[in-house]
Amino acid sequence: MSGRGSTPVIENPEPNFRKGVWKAVIRSSRLNDASAPNSDINSASPTCTKWQSASDTIALFFKSAGRVLLKSVDIRFVGSARRETQPVKPNEARPHTGRLMKTAFAFLIVIAIAGTCAPSRGAPEEHLVLTYHGHPDRSGNFIVSTLTWERARALRLDVAFQAQVSGHVYAQPLYWRESGSNSGMLLVATEDNIVHALDARTGKEIWSRSLGKSVPLSLLRCGNIDPIGITGTPVIDESTASIFLDAMVDGSSGPRHLVFGISLRDGSLLPGWPVDVATALAANNQTFNPGDQGQRGALAIVDGVLFVPFGGHFGDCGDYHGWIIGISLRDPQVVASWATRARGGGIWAPGGISTDGKSLFVATGNTIDAAAWGDGEAVFRLPPDLRRADRTQDHYAPADWHELDRRDADLGGPNPLPLDVPTENGTQALVLALGKDGRAYLLDRNDLGGIGGSLVAETVSNRAIRTAPVTYPTTDGVFVAFQGEGARCPTSHNEQKGLIGLWLKQINDLRILRAIRRWLKADDNELTVLKIRSGSPPTIETAWCGALRGGGSPIVTTTDGRSNPVVWILGAEGDDLLHGFRGDTGEALYRGGGLAMAGLHHFQTLIATEDRLYVSADGRLFAFAF
Repeated sequence: MSGRGSTPVIENPEPNFRKGVWKAVIRSSRLNDASAPNSDINSASPTCTKWQSASDTIALFFKSAGRVLLKSVDIRFVGSARRETQPVKPNEARPHTGRLMKTAFAFLIVIAIAGTCAPSRGAPEEHLVLTYHGHPDRSGNFIVSTLTWERARALRLDVAFQAQVSGHVYAQPLYWRESGSNSGMLLVATEDNIVHALDARTGKEIWSRSLGKSVPLSLLRCGNIDPIGITGTPVIDESTASIFLDAMVDGSSGPRHLVFGISLRDGSLLPGWPVDVATALAANNQTFNPGDQGQRGALAIVDGVLFVPFGGHFGDCGDYHGWIIGISLRDPQVVASWATRARGGGIWAPGGISTDGKSLFVATGNTIDAAAWGDGEAVFRLPPDLRRADRTQDHYAPADWHELDRRDADLGGPNPLPLDVPTENGTQALVLALGKDGRAYLLDRNDLGGIGGSLVAETVSNRAIRTAPVTYPTTDGVFVAFQGEGARCPTSHNEQKGLIGLWLKQINDLRILRAIRRWLKADDNELTVLKIRSGSPPTIETAWCGALRGGGSPIVTTTDGRSNPVVWILGAEGDDLLHGFRGDTGEALYRGGGLAMAGLHHFQTLIATEDRLYVSADGRLFAFAF
């Protein structure tokens, strides 16, 4: 073959055919951007991806009766006799077609091998966005095969998409497509306690469901959302085509937390729902104060159980605890629970609950007036039945948890992030926790270590970290991106160069340094990307920092799980722009296209589908096409 896309050449079979061997050299087309051949992210592609590309190519063999059309397969006859190689003409007779077709069975073996590969997250049917950050582990890695670095640079607002919703929006939108449907459905839940189902192509409303009056802020002791209704990101159960969420409803007896199950097909309520959380827990002789409890964290479904996390409201008022409520999807009257022992300790991270498929991981915030440790400032590993096990393997808290309580420097801002970091012989199972104290904590996922038992604790941000992180692989570790001002950004910013950079490095007072950086507008590196490598202990370094202003939660898109990574983040309540950065180097690929989106709230994130990025804001959705 002369190169990619050239006419295939089949070496002519001769009478010594039986002495020869057919060899197929499969050259899979790379999805990677050719502009960066030396990128460590592009240096390897998953084995299954290669085999799947091979099987797709080989399938072309069977689509031609007169000639073999293999775009990227080079078939050579290797034998002992000398012969000439000639292109096969389209209408030329083939005396050895029978033998050639017999050889097709060898290709079937290749296809069978390809079929044994586990489906990747990039399979078309898995473009669904059923939960926060796209996956139960909250990795935030959206696989979109067509969204390369070059196409990210050409992102554009889809002006034909017009989607209106009612109320403020804090929850991430979800995306569902029923089997056989020509168009997907966007699900948006608002603080007006309304769930909107919208056509993903046009934005036109398919159905909407009102779940009751939302709660005015004036009825609560504290808070900063007015009114408050649906705040936490819902979750979709694909097997029953249902969406589940918590709504704070202003009832006749005051604010109540009601957990709803709704059919995606028509917005109707499912039998047995809603579940009144306070009433369900009272049946188990437990007290839950709905007016003092906030529900910001994303919901999760594991093994047929719906999990709902609770914290407090902004201001830490009243008698609230960190709660997880587990409700059986099969029988909503079956309810389990777990709660912090001390007052406070809310589970309020926007990402809520993460899971590695076996255990649940949650982070708790500051406890209030706790003389002894009472489950605050901690990471917990919980079984799906939520039974408490007071073993050091199942929790971690920093040794200075009491000081973190005093400073309101929650460990519970971002959700815990399970990581499988590559080693020479497999992977190292870790959990990453990030705190408002600016530190990153790496924990052994099989033994969290108890109080003070982290593997690594390092300062990675000069400011509090409050938003959900994301992760994506590299050849010798994993990247983790989060919103926050990097403490150790590589020397690539203007303020770190020349005499100004040397002067800044001499300033030890962090307050003075931050003030100068703000004056110089050098504090806009509010996206930080860490590189984590396995080891004993594992290591953390800052790979790059990205410039933006705002407090959104990032996601990452890749074309196959690792190639063409783009980190996307909203400058929510800052510049209000959508930003895209190349995931391996931090090069800015997209900066909003001049569109500042009104109505974005801090912690807001976005989603990626097969051909659009979607952003929720107050009263509307934005769609970006590529």
